[in-house]
Amino acid sequence: MTTLTGEEMTEAAAQTPLGSSLRIANGFIATSLDDASGIETTIEAHYREVKGRYVPSVIVNRGVSDDFDEEKLRHTSTQGVLQAAVPHCIAVRLAEEPEAKWATVSDLTADDNRILPPWLVAAVVKHGVKDERWDVIEILYGAAALAGRPPVKLITAELAVPERTASDWIKKARKAGRLAGMTSTIGRPAHELSASA
Repeated sequence: MTTLTGEEMTEAAAQTPLGSSLRIANGFIATSLDDASGIETTIEAHYREVKGRYVPSVIVNRGVSDDFDEEKLRHTSTQGVLQAAVPHCIAVRLAEEPEAKWATVSDLTADDNRILPPWLVAAVVKHGVKDERWDVIEILYGAAALAGRPPVKLITAELAVPERTASDWIKKARKAGRLAGMTSTIGRPAHELSASA
């Protein structure tokens, strides 16, 4: 996983402000090897403000084993590579002090693929905790939307709340100006699409 210029992707590469408290890399190059099929997939993706997400601009699939699956080579999906790469491209700062360190969303992700630690989840779902909740919604929404995943499903899974609650929190976070530059139309009713673009 590298920047567009070939350096290792770290929180330092995420310099473009997004939303109210995120920074993202302008783009990335990610490579994944599927041992079962013998296929290596490399994608180059760029953040497109008009779409509110990363958009692949180059996709290269290569058979790298002697017995690679020719059929899968023709139909390899890049979505998995994109979803795995995006958390490395988003930087957040969980404390407000000026000397607080930035970390990538990938750095926060635990072995069980959960982004948020249990103590933060418990704090966020409490009634009356607004600023922290919007911070978390912004992080989760960004991680999902930038990768072309349904944000409601990620928020529901991470915070163990109903989809209706996750949708409501997304609307409120957007109204509070927390989701600027990020848009997702995945998994949303048509009547909501024009209101959030």
